[in-house]
Amino acid sequence: MANKESLIELYATSFKENWLHSALTDYKGVSYTYSDVATHIAKLHIFYQKSGIKPGDHIAICGRNSSRWGISFLSIITYGAVAVPILHDFKADNVHHIVTDSDARLLFAGDSNREQLDYNQMPNLEGIIRIEDFSLDMSRNEQFTTAHACIDETFARTYPKGYTSADINYHKDSPEELAIINYTSGTSGFSKGVLIPYRALYNNMMFGRGVLHMRPGMNMLSILPMAHMYGMAFEFLYELTCGVQVYFLTRTPSPRIIFDAFSKVRPTLVISVPLIIEKIIRKSVLPKLQKPYMRIATRIPGVNNIIYRKIRNRMLRAFGGNVQEVIIGGAAFSPDIDKLLHRMKFPYTVGYGATECAPIISYSDWKETKIGSCGRAAKGMEIKILSNDPHNTPGEIIVRGPNVMLGYYKNPEATEQALDKEGWYHTGDLGIMDKEGFLFIKGRSKNMLLGANGQNIYPEEIEARLNEMPFVAESLVKQEGEKFIGLVYPDHDALQEAGITDIPAKMEEIRKMLNKEIPAYEHIAEMRIMQEEFEKTPKKSIKRYLYQ
Repeated sequence: MANKESLIELYATSFKENWLHSALTDYKGVSYTYSDVATHIAKLHIFYQKSGIKPGDHIAICGRNSSRWGISFLSIITYGAVAVPILHDFKADNVHHIVTDSDARLLFAGDSNREQLDYNQMPNLEGIIRIEDFSLDMSRNEQFTTAHACIDETFARTYPKGYTSADINYHKDSPEELAIINYTSGTSGFSKGVLIPYRALYNNMMFGRGVLHMRPGMNMLSILPMAHMYGMAFEFLYELTCGVQVYFLTRTPSPRIIFDAFSKVRPTLVISVPLIIEKIIRKSVLPKLQKPYMRIATRIPGVNNIIYRKIRNRMLRAFGGNVQEVIIGGAAFSPDIDKLLHRMKFPYTVGYGATECAPIISYSDWKETKIGSCGRAAKGMEIKILSNDPHNTPGEIIVRGPNVMLGYYKNPEATEQALDKEGWYHTGDLGIMDKEGFLFIKGRSKNMLLGANGQNIYPEEIEARLNEMPFVAESLVKQEGEKFIGLVYPDHDALQEAGITDIPAKMEEIRKMLNKEIPAYEHIAEMRIMQEEFEKTPKKSIKRYLYQ
């Protein structure tokens, strides 16, 4: 494969060209130049080599967004090993499952995650490295222990005059080679490890270069989880190919923290999920627009344009005053807010993607996008609607092109369901496409729900836990706005036997117990008690559509 088509070559070139520029910064914390990042990578490569890790071996990483998370990840792919990123807010049993299922030999773990892990639940794991300082936390392999103890000595011997840009010597990747296994969920029985090849990452990076035009001297604020393809690709991987400085929040991004960071970092590009944008509008913009005198003023031609321009400028200042475009994706966007932003000519666009496409499927620049649309097929991608009248009648969205995954790890049945013989990936989403190729999503044919921050949420996982709770006969989880509601049919016999008469109080107690066991973004906001059993299909599964 020619170097010009290599993902890893993009990083080698960027590190050399931007050697003294700032690369990764923890907001209000430590900062690393491109040369610092390359030096840390070189030390980790020495450790991998001396400890017997080979290109193609699997290395997992689980921790909060941070500069060292970024260095860990880059060290894995530039060595030719396969990265297995794990969401840091997965519970310990989810992490155990993914580490084991993915056949990871080594795990990079952040302190908050490491403390909860039970090493006995990951019997094939050979070692754990602390993300915070790259120290060896656990080793079951003598080679790992020895190699780690000698990193600095070996590094000094290998590069006696210091490590320079001329010393960069990375793995040569090929298009169909596996780069990442990204799990769509953490729970055994539901999780699918998406096999992402180098061509998919490379094509996403070249897409970014073709439409986003970032360059050295620009800043990026990373807000989304790095273990999720959307945040990883466009708040981190793409930026580092362009010499951009990436700032990590390193803690849970509340709106106050985010906007404080925006004012300091002044990013050029903002990657967002709908929740953040919708909160700004609902808290800061709508209350003003709904005042009686403003309602009248916004109906007066000329005056309305002045009002909308002032609001737009205020919003742009809230994002740091330097932003050229806000890209929204990862979850459904409010149609009302979409129309309002369009009306005020705010520089935003809505894109569409999937983990299985690493992640981009469609996008359009904010100057040409349409209300309700998520753009046109990204470069190299084809989109088709399985409908007799794709312009008017929704059908399943299927996509084909270089961004599409290789399949699911050790799961041929799921792979066969998702990828057909002609290479089309069946998204499970419903949509229509207008004559100009703009895609409009109309719903989801799968049961998957989307959390406010774009996390994939599988209601069956939550229901499985809920149904294991005492006094619950059966349940169904549905979404209402940003909240998840648990519909529960109680086990009346068990309640009677236990002498419990206050059923709502007992169900509230169960809700709190359940929320302690599942990630915060899956929390059930309310329990509703069903008076009768759920209606079932002949196969005895609940007819979900009756309760949505």
